[in-house]
Amino acid sequence: MGLAAGPHTAAAEVGVMRQPRPSEPRLTALLLDRHELVRLGLRTLLEAQRTVTIVGEADTITTAVERTLAIQPRLVITGSTLPDGDASEACRRITETVPGTRVAVLTDVAVETSMIDAVRAGASGYLSTLMRGSDLCRAIRAIATGESQLDPRSTQTLLQCLRRDGKPHDRLFTLTGQERRVLTLVADGRTNKEIGHALRLSEKTVKNYLSHAFEKLQVSRRSQAAVLFTHADPDSVMPALRLADGTARGA
Repeated sequence: MGLAAGPHTAAAEVGVMRQPRPSEPRLTALLLDRHELVRLGLRTLLEAQRTVTIVGEADTITTAVERTLAIQPRLVITGSTLPDGDASEACRRITETVPGTRVAVLTDVAVETSMIDAVRAGASGYLSTLMRGSDLCRAIRAIATGESQLDPRSTQTLLQCLRRDGKPHDRLFTLTGQERRVLTLVADGRTNKEIGHALRLSEKTVKNYLSHAFEKLQVSRRSQAAVLFTHADPDSVMPALRLADGTARGA
């Protein structure tokens, strides 16, 4: 495959890493996709928008796990289908090998089972290649900084699936009213700061509520808590679901 000449050409080769310049964002990412052209396009977009600093690439899950362990990027952005597995397998192996690494799945088709499996395996975001470039950059940066994001198509698919198959989970009933309100806003895509502003709480208090809620729900990630909460009571979050493009469902 021919590549246009330019500063990104050499870095587009699998595994070639570039050290971030002092002026670039400190948020680092590794790109995982079987197609070199996809990695090149994504690198070009993200670096042009100064979204994250790309510090490595891989075309298989095995290589991505090895390079994540060596490079310790904040975020891994993976395609949905890879030579040695799928997105959920990538999420599971990466987060098990390097706990704390955030994983965003980028796909052109939102498949119910694949989406839920990926989130359960540790994905912090599920995004569509059909999103506008600016929305995709915004969502990826949000994921890298600790938020959970779903694009509009993925959100609709996920909620339809959970509405059809979901039943209230016993653990949900152990939550206090304030914990439920905080989780509703987590499922809405809000940051801790935004949740604090909405509920007139400090960020520290929000973190405490989330910590207690995570313990009761037996989860460790915002995305997992949001899915379980939505799964148990999808109507509670439907009116104000925050999407990755910044809009609200029903707005």
